[in-house]
Formats: sequence, structure tokens, C-alpha cells
Amino acid sequence: MKNPLSLPRCELCPRRCGVPRGEGPSAGFCGMPALPSAARAAVHRWEEPCISGPAPASAADGGSGTVFFSGCTLSCVYCQNAPISHRKTGKTITVERLADIFRELTDQGVYNINLVNPTHFVPAILRALELYRPPVPLVYNSGGYERVETLRLLEGAIDVYLPDLKYREPELAARLSGAKDYAERACEAILEMARQTGPMVLDERGIALRGTMVRHLVLPGHTRNSLAVLDWLKEHLPAGCYVSLMFQYTPMEGLERFPELTRRLTRRECGKVLDHLLELNLTDGYVQERESVGSQFIPAFDLTGIVG
Repeated sequence: MKNPLSLPRCELCPRRCGVPRGEGPSAGFCGMPALPSAARAAVHRWEEPCISGPAPASAADGGSGTVFFSGCTLSCVYCQNAPISHRKTGKTITVERLADIFRELTDQGVYNINLVNPTHFVPAILRALELYRPPVPLVYNSGGYERVETLRLLEGAIDVYLPDLKYREPELAARLSGAKDYAERACEAILEMARQTGPMVLDERGIALRGTMVRHLVLPGHTRNSLAVLDWLKEHLPAGCYVSLMFQYTPMEGLERFPELTRRLTRRECGKVLDHLLELNLTDGYVQERESVGSQFIPAFDLTGIVG
């Protein structure tokens, strides 16, 4: 497969591996080639309402046109998308095929094109957008571990940023995601994202046209970290940006070394964090129900929509 995007020294993410990325797997942290690798491209109805709209039992259109990319710049031990992030399930495709995928999803009547875990494929995504710019908003859906320099390449291309802010505690970030500098890098990135988009703008249906929404997934046994994340958002997040508080944590296999993560959240933990959110008046956005838990919410990474 011809690769016009070879990176002689990749420094796209904060790890700045500096290794070449060409046609095959790389020696960098993400292990990915320069061309995009993806495991699923389909309509997704389980994002926040302003991203995927309401989730009816059936609908002729709507939903978020979601592309799940392979590989990751983090190593979260509790990742619910482990087949693609850890085991790198997926298929390498051309830039032309990625542009076609954007077109095919748009033709299904989606509200947006949602790029999940796109950081290490930014050059390929930008090239695909030169070939086909969707007439719907483009969503950059990431773990938040970003370089500001890479985000600036995306200015004007991304309409909605949807980053995580997972941690404020460096030791916790190192233990659970292998990135001690996560909080510093993610906070810098979120401020850059907010600068690019400005406040959230919704259409008449309540669907996001432009803006930044910061997600935080509450982890069992770590509510102190969640409170610190909310405190930072209250102090630093520009007016008009949204916050999404998520209670969907689902215990995965292989967590024996992290016993606190082998269970779901308790009602007390959810209530404690939700109460703090309300005390801080961070009410622009979304609060997920505690019942949004289970493997049924994890999509099948079976190359749906990838192979033309």
C-alpha cells in the first residue's frame, strides 16, 4: 500500500517517540503506521445527546457517524475499547478510503463525523479532508492526551472537540494510564481546544455545531480525583464550554492488580461526585445515568464500514 504520509520522526503526541512511521507497524508507543488504521465506521447512538441526538429504538437518520481508529497514545488499564487500543485490532486503509468513509457516513444522514482516538493519524485525517469535507460538523473525540502543537494543525478543520480529562493526580495517571504528565498535557490541550472553537453552539435540534465538551469518567475508588478534575474545570474552563460527567465505568478482564477497579461504581460514589458538580454549577452539558453500564454499550470492532 503506497504511503504518501511517512513520518521520519513522529512527535504528534506528548510522548514524542521520534521514531519513523511508514507503511507497517512502528516502534513508537502507538505502534501504528502513518496511514490510518480503523476497526469500525458506523452510526453510533450512545454518545451525549448533543453529539448523537436522542436514541430511539429505530430511526431513519441521525446518530453520530463514528470512525474508531486503532492504536492509542495511552495505556489505560480499564479501557473499554481494548481490542483497538491495546491489541490494535483494525485494518490499514488509504487516505482516499478514509475520505470515502466520511462520505458514506454522511450519506446515511448522520449529525456529524466523529473521529474516535484520532491523535496519531492527524496528518492522514487532514489529507482525507482535502479530498472530501463533510457538510456536517467534524468531532475530535480523544483521551485528552494531546500536544498543543498538533492541535494547532487542526484549527479550522475541527468543529467540536470532545476530550477526556481523566486525572488531576500525576501518580494515578502513571499507574492507570502510563502517563505521569497526563494532567499537565490534557489541561493545556483543553484550553487550546476551547480557544479554537469558542462556546458551544447548538442547532434547533440541540445538536452541537461547534464547541468543546470535556468528558470525565468517574472511576471506582477514586472520587477524590474526580472532585479535583471538576475543581479544575470550574476554575479554568472558559464560559460556554460543556462538561459531560460519565458513570458508565464497566469492569473489564485482567484488572487483578487494580482491585478497586474490579467493581462498578456505587450509588454513594456517583452521588458524591454529582453533588460536587452541582455545587460548582457545572450544569452546562450532560450527566450520564449510573445504569449506562455493561458490555452491550461497547461496539463490535469487526471492520464494519471499513472495507469498501
